[in-house]
Amino acid sequence: MKYGYAAINLTLAAEKIQVNRSMVKRTFIEKGIEYASALALANVIDLEKVIDWNIENNLLFYRMSSDMFPWMSEYEIADLPDYEAISAVLDRCGQKANESGLRLTFHPGPFNVLATNTETVLTNTIKELRQHAEIIDLLKLPQTCFAKINIHVGGAFGDKVSALSRFAESYMKLPDNTRKRLTVENDDKANMFNVKDLLWLNEQTNIPVVFDYFHHQFCTGELSEEEALLAAVSTWPEEVIPVVHFSSSKKKYEDPASPPTAHADYVYDEVKTYGQAVDVMLEAKAKEAAVMEYQQILKYVYEK
Repeated sequence: MKYGYAAINLTLAAEKIQVNRSMVKRTFIEKGIEYASALALANVIDLEKVIDWNIENNLLFYRMSSDMFPWMSEYEIADLPDYEAISAVLDRCGQKANESGLRLTFHPGPFNVLATNTETVLTNTIKELRQHAEIIDLLKLPQTCFAKINIHVGGAFGDKVSALSRFAESYMKLPDNTRKRLTVENDDKANMFNVKDLLWLNEQTNIPVVFDYFHHQFCTGELSEEEALLAAVSTWPEEVIPVVHFSSSKKKYEDPASPPTAHADYVYDEVKTYGQAVDVMLEAKAKEAAVMEYQQILKYVYEK
């Protein structure tokens, strides 16, 4: 079972190593694709450093930043002036990941809404998801949910049934390399999509469900935690270890003034897997430090 963290390695960030160099839209308009390309190259060069660090420290699950390619909605990745250099770095990153067993995934932002009823949003979403898949292809990772691209349904729009149906229809419009990697996650609002809702979506599309423990507390669908986890795990293909998300409440453990749905810096609760083999993405604000601390706690418990 692997434990992972998302996007920013705070240890390396202190050394100015970062994977999310970006710019405001005005700068992109002024400096254009050449500057975007230079930033993307710098980001993937630092991605390799993060991958090396993860392997050295035995943190073999990592969610890559969706900000590695600034303003990629405005161009095609293959049109970047530094495309060949970027491809070469990503090829090395993928080789290192494959050789070490490091699992690399993506979680594009909430503006990617396959359930949308607006054509321009759908067009932009399909392009964004396709580009994430193209990056994974450059890493030469499998076209399966092992290298997942995880999203939410994105919006109920007052009618969950219709929204789920639109999602299923839009899902089929994605290219194969994208659709084969896509997963969907349960929400943290009572009026949004619980695991039970996503099981219907899986029946229509075979899309695997990523179970988020913390979100489930706010949107249960009348399922217990164990029932929801087992249901989500059942949607994954047998040859791929399912992914789950886990975090603790910032309000409960660190700051009573925080919103109920805020994630804590560290993990204070036990990840109960109910006998299931899963890879756990710890969505903790302390990033790699939170993972390493939790692994140390597990080691202490097991040794006792």
